Order: sequence, then C-alpha cells, then structure tokens
Amino acid sequence: MTNINHITLEVPDTTAAKAFYADAFDVDHQIELRQASDEPSEGFRGFTLSLVVGQPSTVDSLFASALEAGATEIKPVTKSFWGYGGSLRAPDGTIWKIASSSKKETGPATRQIDDVVLLLGVEDVKATKQFYAEQGLTVGKSFGSKYVEFETTNVKLALYGRKALAKDAGVPVDGSGSHRIAISSDAGTFTDLDGFNWQA
Repeated sequence: MTNINHITLEVPDTTAAKAFYADAFDVDHQIELRQASDEPSEGFRGFTLSLVVGQPSTVDSLFASALEAGATEIKPVTKSFWGYGGSLRAPDGTIWKIASSSKKETGPATRQIDDVVLLLGVEDVKATKQFYAEQGLTVGKSFGSKYVEFETTNVKLALYGRKALAKDAGVPVDGSGSHRIAISSDAGTFTDLDGFNWQA
C-alpha cells in the first residue's frame, strides 16, 4: 500500500500559514508548507483537502476555529443526504472541506480528525486512474469515470472530475497556472496527467 507521507502546500507567507493551521486544525504531520514560487496561479487549483471527522459537533468546532483563524466560508455547514459538512478557503487559498458521514452525535464533542483526504480534480478520471495504477497505486474503490479512491495510508487519495469537484467545493471551475501543491510519498517522483507533482 502506498504511503503518502505528507502534502506540501505552497503558500505566500509560511509564517502566517503555519499560524493559521496551528489555530484551525491539527494536521502538522500531514501538511507541510513552503514558500510559493513566482509561477502564477489563478482561480481553482484543481484540488481540495478534506478533514473527515466522526460527528457534527467536531465539524462545527473545526469549521469555527478555521473561520476565527482567518478562513473564508465557501459553503456553510449543513446536513445533506450524505452527512454533514461545509467548505472554506484558507488564507493561503487552499480549499478545505470538513465533513462527517454521521448526522447524529455519537459522544462528547472532540476535535479528532479521522482522515485527511486529498481529492484531485482531473480532466479524465479513467485515464488518470490508469496512470496511477501504472505508478504502483492500488485502486480501492472505483465508480467508472466519476470517482476513484486509492488504497493509501496517512493521507487518502481520490480522483474526481474537475468540474464535479469545483461544484462540490462551491467554486467556479476556471483556473490556470500552478496547483501550489506537491505530494510526498513512497511512490516515487513523477508528474501526473493534470500536472500534479509527486516527490519521493
């Protein structure tokens, strides 16, 4: 099983971003920060990061602390057919979704994060699925050309169509330039079909 060691976010101000993530979420061992290059990045960057938690009160707690730390609400927290959650944009521009599949409280409120999920919005889900399989990643779940989830540890990886992911996040699909992200794993160093960079 492929281990994704961490996700590196390229941010305009590493000190400010470090302070934000310390106040908003406790994801130090999954997220690293580095100074963004001069390469332009406009609009939707083609990915979202999700925090999957056990119950609605945990969603509420993390969402509130992120807003207090300087995030901007994109989609307010609400119940839906799949669970409970909302999305926001960190001050560095990264889109985060905080969600629980449970609509009911299962115990005392906590801030425990069960999973960090990197969802890549790609132009061709089937082609990108094949590309990642050739890099040695194992497919865990696959729903044709709509959604693919890989068997990874530490950070979960999934593919979604770019338009569908933008709609799910609540942002316009248009975007160009740098993704402002790098994926560190034991899968090796390569660039995928949509320009996402992996590093050993």
